[in-house]
Amino acid sequence: MECKTGVVVGSEAPLITIGIPGSFAWKVFHERRPAMIEQVCDAFPLGTGERGRLAALLRETTTGVVQPLDDAAPDHHFWESWTKAWLGRPWSECPFLWAESYFFRRMLAAIGYFGPGPWRGVDPFAPMKTAELHSPATAETLAAFDGLPRLGEADRDAAVVRAAVWGNQADLAFQMSAGPKSATAGLVSGDSDAFWSLFGARPGGPVHLVADNSAGELAADLVLIDHLRTTGRADHVVLHVKPNPYYVSDATHADVLGVLRHLIGLPGEVGMIGRRVWDGLRAGKIEVRAHPFFCAPLDFRAMPDDLCDEFASASVTITKGDLNYRRLAGDRYWPATTPFAEVVAYFPSPVAALRVLKSEVVVGLHEAAVAELDKADAAWRTNGTRALIQAAAPPAS
Repeated sequence: MECKTGVVVGSEAPLITIGIPGSFAWKVFHERRPAMIEQVCDAFPLGTGERGRLAALLRETTTGVVQPLDDAAPDHHFWESWTKAWLGRPWSECPFLWAESYFFRRMLAAIGYFGPGPWRGVDPFAPMKTAELHSPATAETLAAFDGLPRLGEADRDAAVVRAAVWGNQADLAFQMSAGPKSATAGLVSGDSDAFWSLFGARPGGPVHLVADNSAGELAADLVLIDHLRTTGRADHVVLHVKPNPYYVSDATHADVLGVLRHLIGLPGEVGMIGRRVWDGLRAGKIEVRAHPFFCAPLDFRAMPDDLCDEFASASVTITKGDLNYRRLAGDRYWPATTPFAEVVAYFPSPVAALRVLKSEVVVGLHEAAVAELDKADAAWRTNGTRALIQAAAPPAS
């Protein structure tokens, strides 16, 4: 069943597919995915069977047709529904969002994540996540939170939102192929005032935060959650993570625990934040959930009724990162000037998007800004040097 809230608009905007040679989506499958598989094989002593299945998956996704799952994992029945329209068709015809999600599900099966063998339940991306969490860059970011208590109220509000936005640059899949971060990176849409304007419009419900990446970004998300609670903007926060390893750096429940333990072990403000979040989890004021839909190859318009009902009860829903933005807006070649509020009018609660741009989907920009960005940097949509903050409330019923 689908969430029926609101209006679906812009269906005339074409879906992004992976079959156009030289396109961003094509490069993801022909350049990024082989590099990622090589890194995973370097990080683990996978046997010839696992390595052979991974090589076969790369061949299939670049030159072959879509094959069905051959495992009996707990999510198999979901994927039977999600894949039936594409089985037997060339991968080159597949939508980008669908293809990426199915690739990662097939990758887990190829290494034996769901099987009875030695790789059962082993996160193939854990070494990369751990390295990023313990990197000097992350340490510098976490140490900077010691300055929060010295800021005024408005500046502290802005700082935690800014950290949550730019924490999304900590995307391991993106870092594998991107160059150094631009010193001129900046927001192309919105500001922290737009974000905070949503709070208070629908009081009483929980705040839902749909996480993206683990490690440094997740740490910034936990800081934001703590700030929501200590400022009284939220009594109850629900943090949504992925049920399985996904998109290299995406956060799972195990990652939440790992990041939280890391924060608690640090001195200063960030250690106190970690302990407050820990206490909030123990008291049931903060919850972590991992709905199967968050690994689905679909956008949020297709979310099942139980998840739609969760979001409908929210005072605010915060979506983090590029993938969640693609799911929120729809992974389509939208005109960049398409109003954000129109595109997300179907969503059942006030919703904010905090995102660094790392794919071609973007809406809600002014025509002059788009022209200036196109002139200054042809790759501004995909190179991770720009970010946005966008917010919208559903139309009154």
